[in-house]
Amino acid sequence: MVSDSDTLADLRDRLQADSPKQQLSAVHELLALGQGGIEVLTRTLVERKDQPATTLDGKIVQVLYATEPETLGGLLAQYWPQGRLAMPSAMDIDYKPLQDLLVAQAFEQADRLTLTKLCELAGPTAVKRKWVYFTEVEQFPAVDLQTIDRLWLTYSEGKFGFSVQRRIWLSLGQNWDKLWPRLAWKDDNIWTRYPSGFVWDLSAPDGHLPLSNQLRGVRMMASLLAHPAWTVEG
Repeated sequence: MVSDSDTLADLRDRLQADSPKQQLSAVHELLALGQGGIEVLTRTLVERKDQPATTLDGKIVQVLYATEPETLGGLLAQYWPQGRLAMPSAMDIDYKPLQDLLVAQAFEQADRLTLTKLCELAGPTAVKRKWVYFTEVEQFPAVDLQTIDRLWLTYSEGKFGFSVQRRIWLSLGQNWDKLWPRLAWKDDNIWTRYPSGFVWDLSAPDGHLPLSNQLRGVRMMASLLAHPAWTVEG
């Protein structure tokens, strides 16, 4: 018979696997084991404190937020007062509120805040009008788009983000008519109704978010997915 300690040890080893899929599976299994599993996840997060955040760190933070908020708060205050994921910005934009929403898996609110941050990148006029021209996207600093993208990737098990949308778009031969239904933004040639028609959790298709609603349309998406941010190092 396999003991609980053996099971915990096995799952702890799986957290060190090279495969993000195996890591995330181990997180979910540890969560199901209760307090013992939570303790393993907490130790793992601390042991990885000096490493760049990945989907593993993002998922552990989300688990602790839901189960041990005081413990998470103490760890963040001690090691990562600005949030587990670094958030560089060329324009001194504060992305911490976005990270906080994604940690809480408040994806609809995070999506709306993402649009707000894109408007901030575009400048005061865009902030006032509350949407972005496609020509303004071309001027966005690469580091800021990469920060927004990494936040979505890290806290969505790698499912959401502009880079995910770009990967799917390229795999479809840059065919927009095929992209919209793949992202579940369009069904039977009818645009998905906002916000009720969208899926605001991890059961959504890959690339479903961020939407920010105003991103629908070829010119805006073309500027976003062709931005140099995706071909240069952050």
